[in-house]
Parts: sequence; structure tokens; C-alpha cells
Amino acid sequence: MDHPQEHDMRRFSALLSQNARQWRKSINEELRPLGLTEATWLPLLHLARAEGPMLQKELAQAMTLDSSSVVRLLDGLEAAGLAERTVADDRRAKAIRPTAAGRAVVAQVEQVVDDARRRCLSEVSAGELAVALQVLEKVAAALSPVPLQELAA
Repeated sequence: MDHPQEHDMRRFSALLSQNARQWRKSINEELRPLGLTEATWLPLLHLARAEGPMLQKELAQAMTLDSSSVVRLLDGLEAAGLAERTVADDRRAKAIRPTAAGRAVVAQVEQVVDDARRRCLSEVSAGELAVALQVLEKVAAALSPVPLQELAA
């Protein structure tokens, strides 16, 4: 029989993974009628929440993807008129920002995500949420070289 602490740690990691998958699946299903996929809305969300234009490598890091995957995502977003790439300060890199159409899509995504978040957390008290946040921040810090403020969504 597992030691209770080991069992609880296994259960925690399994629930964390399951909840993350279910969260993304739920959001994807709610955004599907708008013609959006995760490959569309997730990079747009990162771009719109950035303080200014992002470089491709910054977007790749924020999404924990390799640069070649981000190139394909950006090609699709640009072709759809949702994002644009311009020459950055050092002329070798491209600065990426959402277009007006991309910002309109982000507003729709934000509404769907806000509604889902309220629905999912409606039975969680402020105290429970505070404790959960502390735990998840510690886990994120142990797992990721990306600063926590960049992960907030």
C-alpha cells in the first residue's frame, strides 16, 4: 500500500493534468462555433496580453513551443488577418501584434474564458482559491523557467 503522502502526490498530479486537459477541451468546444481553434485563440491571447509587440522567440517561450511551431501558427494568423509581423528594432527579428480583427477575436475569447472561469470556480471559496493558488504557484515555479506573471491567463 502506498504511503498516504505518495498517494496524495500522485492524485494531485493526476488531477492537475486531468483538469488542465478538461479546461482546454471545454474552452475549445465553446470557441468552436466561432470558428476558433486553440492554434488560433491561444497565440492571439498571448499577443493581446503582452505590453507591446512580441518577438517570435518570446511568443514561443510563453507558449512553451519551439520556434518552428510558432512560425506555422503565425503564418495561419497572418493569412487570416488576425496578426501582423513587422521588422523589429534589430531588423533580424519580427515584431508580432494582433490586428484590429485579432483584437476583436480576443475580446470574444476573453468573454468565453471569463464565463467558463466563473462557472468552474463558482463552488470554490475565496480562501480555497487562495490556498490553491499558493500550491499551483509553487508547482509552477518548480517546473518552469518562465516567470509566473507570464503564465497568468
